[in-house]
Amino acid sequence: MGPISMTPDPDKAVYVISVAAELAGVHAQTLRIYERKGLLEPARTPGGSRRYSEIDIALLRRIQELTNEGLNLAGVKRVLELERRLTQLEIEMQQLQVAANATVMETHRHYRRDLVPLEQSVVPWLDPRRRR
Repeated sequence: MGPISMTPDPDKAVYVISVAAELAGVHAQTLRIYERKGLLEPARTPGGSRRYSEIDIALLRRIQELTNEGLNLAGVKRVLELERRLTQLEIEMQQLQVAANATVMETHRHYRRDLVPLEQSVVPWLDPRRRR
């Protein structure tokens, strides 16, 4: 049996709405409004109760930062979408860089394999037209 992890899974939805609201520093009704506006989508229990994860709490805090800076909820939604897209593009760029580096290295390996060492020695050149 493997070691027991002491860090909770950040994706695991464990917080009820009141606890999530307190952790994020907002009222529970605010969380319901954010959900209606499409800013977050908490998990649901079979009975329909909302459950929030650590990732949801971090998102709630980010929403609070943006609204405190003066953005309305439509602006917040757009910023969050752009931040998600930026993260996706950064990941894709890293993957492309890794693939490009691998291609360059493979190409260099082919060059090294195709190069044949030439034995070099100095040989005096004798012009056949010249008399000794």
